[in-house]
Amino acid sequence: MAQMDRPAALSRCPGCAEPLESGDLFCGVCGYDLSAVPPPPRENPTAPLGAPPPGEPAPGAAWSPAPEAAPAAGPAPGRAPAAPQGPGHTLADGAALRFDERAAAAPGQTAAGPGQTAATPGQGAAPAPYGEGEGHGGDFELPAPRAQAAAPHPPGVTGGPAPAVPAPGAAPDPRTVEHAAVPAPAAGGRVCVACRGGQVDADGYCENCGHAQPRERDHMELALRAVAAVSDRGLRHHRNEDAFAVASAALADGSPATVAIVCDGVSSATRPDEASQAAAETACASLLAALPRGTHPQTAMHEAIVAAAKAVDALADGGDAAREHDPHRHQNAPACTLVGAVVAGELLVVGWVGDSRAYWVPDDRTAPAARLTEDDSWAAQMVSAGLMGEAEAYADERAHAITGWLGADAYELDPHTAAFKPDRPGVVLVCTDGLWNYAESPGEMARVLPGDAAGEPLHSARVLVGHALDGGGHDNVTVAVVPFTLVSPGAGSA
Repeated sequence: MAQMDRPAALSRCPGCAEPLESGDLFCGVCGYDLSAVPPPPRENPTAPLGAPPPGEPAPGAAWSPAPEAAPAAGPAPGRAPAAPQGPGHTLADGAALRFDERAAAAPGQTAAGPGQTAATPGQGAAPAPYGEGEGHGGDFELPAPRAQAAAPHPPGVTGGPAPAVPAPGAAPDPRTVEHAAVPAPAAGGRVCVACRGGQVDADGYCENCGHAQPRERDHMELALRAVAAVSDRGLRHHRNEDAFAVASAALADGSPATVAIVCDGVSSATRPDEASQAAAETACASLLAALPRGTHPQTAMHEAIVAAAKAVDALADGGDAAREHDPHRHQNAPACTLVGAVVAGELLVVGWVGDSRAYWVPDDRTAPAARLTEDDSWAAQMVSAGLMGEAEAYADERAHAITGWLGADAYELDPHTAAFKPDRPGVVLVCTDGLWNYAESPGEMARVLPGDAAGEPLHSARVLVGHALDGGGHDNVTVAVVPFTLVSPGAGSA
């Protein structure tokens, strides 16, 4: 959706009080749409200093209703306006609604506030004009509401005021809003996570309370018998631009194989979330088609990366549709990184393009862990060329600038693949930099990974994602955990 410029910079999110940075369009924690923040209420220039708020008696003065005034629409004295809520927050009953607490009156009478006339039986309460509630100035008036005819009482009901019948086009009485029924969501429709009752429209907003809803990709988990993966939006991004695909396959001889693909969308490109999803799904489908035909896993991995690159290239033809989808993103071609692993018998194959990584962690933690991939990044190039040490290179602000990726504007595609024959059982971790930024070395990754990772891959993936979130969660976080069971001890490495 197109966003409007905010008239004034906000220092904190109205939904969760998270500190904001200049230029933020969304809150990085709760996803609050900052362009929708209402302007602050204007002060009433005619109110004398020290005067009590409108609708409240002066200290020590007796309160009594005065004639010929309409009910106030603002919050009741002593009640603070409800704070905006972001996705994932839960509203208490009625927290998003404001009404006059004096609406409950004695039998046979409609409550009236200061300056109001109590309605007599058989008369409808006059609809309240906009007053000095939050988001409205107090120095204007709307035309007086039309007189309303008394409505008959329902059959069998006597006494008390009759229900008000609003004139056509008149604003509803705010005192009745709280009790209005929320339309039930249609069958199969999404229910709002904020008000718990409204229908979510096609744009992802609640039709009842207007809150933006968490996207389905904000947090994803999938566990199979031999692999598990978890992906999370993190704490600073307004959407998840990572994607994964995991699957079980069978080789030509009928023996089992496990596939895991993880992709990280390039945030500076157009539609990075679509790029990562297209790459992950295409690479996984390619492997599932090639392995049963007897294709060697390393060859199948190379072909899968090429197929994924073509799928991402095809997204570059979005044209005007791409600009409408994400008008604030620079119109670079969609792009992403990719890392994948295949465990087939005694063979472990990894493939990658970009700076997403694969790690090997043995079950016996006294044995060393290892990183199985080399980044396509500025820092890795500096270290490889001997121009800088690893610590110096990764401390540079250019360290994470990638030199290889999938996308129409990428340099010549150079898929990397490697095959190994581990001599002991362990697990393979394939992850985005949203995780390894918080556990960069193989030793650090091994210390974070639970000791029972081979038997509980889903729990281990959750722990790893939680480690990144506890560290700050500045990026999307995705990891797949693939147990490797030793088939023939002492096989060495390929």
